[in-house]
Amino acid sequence: MLEGKAVVNETDMLETMQQEALQLAAKALDIFDVTQPTEIAQFIKKEFDESYGAGWQCIVGTDFGSFVTHSQGCFIHFCIGSLAFLLFRGAANLATSAELNRIPTLEASNA
Repeated sequence: MLEGKAVVNETDMLETMQQEALQLAAKALDIFDVTQPTEIAQFIKKEFDESYGAGWQCIVGTDFGSFVTHSQGCFIHFCIGSLAFLLFRGAANLATSAELNRIPTLEASNA
């Protein structure tokens, strides 16, 4: 495991969910090497899917950007040492019919 405490940068999760995310990250770092961020992310995602239902996404790494839409109460970004963790449950805003009319169809694109 990486040395150091987890530092939560942004979250809107309940405290219990936050603690579970931090505990799962620590557990993942005990199981996997820090050079295996995909496996760490997969482990955390699967655990949250089992506990809170499908739709969770997890990104782990030392250098990444993000811009995501998430369900309210389902977002946390934290660091342990130099490793950053982004865990969220995705959400989609349904497009209005006016917005759908601006999306070109295949037929319109080929015309």
